[in-house]
Amino acid sequence: MFNEVPELYGRARPAYPDEMFSDLVSITGMSERSSVLEVGCGTGQATRSLAALRCSVTAIEPGAEMAALARRRLAPFRNVTVETSTFEEWDERRGRFDVLVAASAWHWVDPSIGWRRAHAMLGPGGWMALLGHVVARRPGEPEVYAETADLHERFSPGNPDWGHPPLEDDVRTTDVGWGPVEDPGGLFGPTIVRWYPTVQWFNGNGFADLLRSTSPYRRLDHDVRGPLLGAIAERIRTRMGDRASRRYLSVLRIGQRAM
Repeated sequence: MFNEVPELYGRARPAYPDEMFSDLVSITGMSERSSVLEVGCGTGQATRSLAALRCSVTAIEPGAEMAALARRRLAPFRNVTVETSTFEEWDERRGRFDVLVAASAWHWVDPSIGWRRAHAMLGPGGWMALLGHVVARRPGEPEVYAETADLHERFSPGNPDWGHPPLEDDVRTTDVGWGPVEDPGGLFGPTIVRWYPTVQWFNGNGFADLLRSTSPYRRLDHDVRGPLLGAIAERIRTRMGDRASRRYLSVLRIGQRAM
């Protein structure tokens, strides 16, 4: 799905806040001697921050074009290896890891395989960390979905992916467990959850590019996606002063491997 637009994905998708990686290090005790396996690295948004910690990072990515762009972007880091594979099929040859990280990717992994495989690939005391972004809103703020609901219904009526983002305060109540992915069933200990508010700003064309890199819009037929995103960009220009935000609660969910 994303392999068709790697450059766009790498340019438009949000990075992860520095505070998240500071907490990751603090909680896990990661150091330059640690080994990290990243599942679904995409074009390297989180991988670059992991690499900067100077630990050994093995990143796997199923999309060949996405992986190729990640290798180019991460070429300055000698402590990173990017391999092209799904997590379910990856031929693990490096022994056990200290930390497994998945950034906005774990929901793509088959849960009947993924959790058990993650447990097996981590050494005793190892850590599982899921990083992500939840789109949120605050009361009274101009919000793109509210401004473009009629356009979404015009071009793709009844689409279940459409809807206003939840309120930020409501998102913060979901601070138990592993979030929307399937529970690991006791393979990992009590989950620590940390939230990090972030905002991206765009002009109309930039916001359309962001949407073009996300799965609900990638799933649309080309003949629907193009006109819809063009109309959204024009609406942002004419009604929002060509300045739109996307508010996130970035989230770290982390738990230690059960013996």
